[in-house]
Amino acid sequence: MKLDVLNTNGSTTTESGSADSRPMVVAPFRRRKTRQVVIGGIPVGGDAPISVQTMTKTKTADVEATVAQIKRCEEAGVDIVRVTINDKHAAAAIGEILSAVNVPLVSDIHFNHVFALKAIESGIAKVRINPGNIGKVERIQEVLEAAKDKGVPIRIGVNSGSLEKDILEKHGYPTPEALFESAMRHAEICEKADFQDVIISVKSTDVRLMIEAYRLIAERTDYPLHLGVTEAGTPRVGIIKSAVGIGTLLAEGIGDTIRVSLTDEPEKEVEVGKEILRSLGLASRSVEIIACPTCGRLEIDLFKVTRQLEDALKGYKKPVKIALLGCVVNGPGEASEADIGIAAGKGIGILYRKGEVVKRIKEEEIVQTIVEEVENFEPEENLAH
Repeated sequence: MKLDVLNTNGSTTTESGSADSRPMVVAPFRRRKTRQVVIGGIPVGGDAPISVQTMTKTKTADVEATVAQIKRCEEAGVDIVRVTINDKHAAAAIGEILSAVNVPLVSDIHFNHVFALKAIESGIAKVRINPGNIGKVERIQEVLEAAKDKGVPIRIGVNSGSLEKDILEKHGYPTPEALFESAMRHAEICEKADFQDVIISVKSTDVRLMIEAYRLIAERTDYPLHLGVTEAGTPRVGIIKSAVGIGTLLAEGIGDTIRVSLTDEPEKEVEVGKEILRSLGLASRSVEIIACPTCGRLEIDLFKVTRQLEDALKGYKKPVKIALLGCVVNGPGEASEADIGIAAGKGIGILYRKGEVVKRIKEEEIVQTIVEEVENFEPEENLAH
């Protein structure tokens, strides 16, 4: 019997030493089965692709600034955008904002259910309400009636920082069970009203708490889930917390739509969210740049080249994998495995195209050469036609 050993490059080697150059095939994640809802034409749950959301950071009443921010998110590839409706001026602006953008908008409602009613009347695609502060059951029922009449889904957005007082007193502090109980209390209100288009989120700043709360919901219900680590923080910390929390659940097949919460521009949240999906094979690639971490063997200014290349390739949507390697040890092998690769040393780069050496170029020519290669690149799915 021969034993296959996985090599670092993804190929396998048998005990006899012969190499199998076929790449390792990884089975896709088995997605949790859920009901499906539709948000302004974007299906969420069921077998729909996982969508990426963000939230505007402007004053919603400032229509020009809000629309400009949403447009930047559209360019980054966002699927759904949430806006806060926290006063009468924000509520009055929704109609004008909706007419100027091309993605579904979600109204974020706290404290005052009347703003939810106004948003629904204006044509909002989904309403997010926080059970901990929306008030009496009668108010929620009024929102449900209006939403049902217009075919607008509801997201029950539970947050560990704003749990209902009685639930918090019962559990002592936010626990996975407390978040689950809060979500189910309001899901039951929806069910009693025969309102089925419900999405649930149970967010927390604590990654472990967030993971366990979502696992409970996933195990016991069929609601589609909106994933996120709330108030994750600055990019340095927030990206890590979001990748760990959201990525862990997605790898378990849990999650139907995601939002990365960062103290940064919303388009940055979109970029990180899409990269989380791509890293797990849950979204098609656009331009992906792989670069070595660098070490003492580095013989070109890889930091500078990488920054320049990222800037030069913004806006390119082709599914192309680029590898930038700065030394001759791992460089040739890694560069040859990408669609377009550079293995560099002593101010010179060797250009690889789909594993084949193309030519040698100077360090200062690397960025422009790769941009030209991307422009001329033909994805395999296109070649088949």
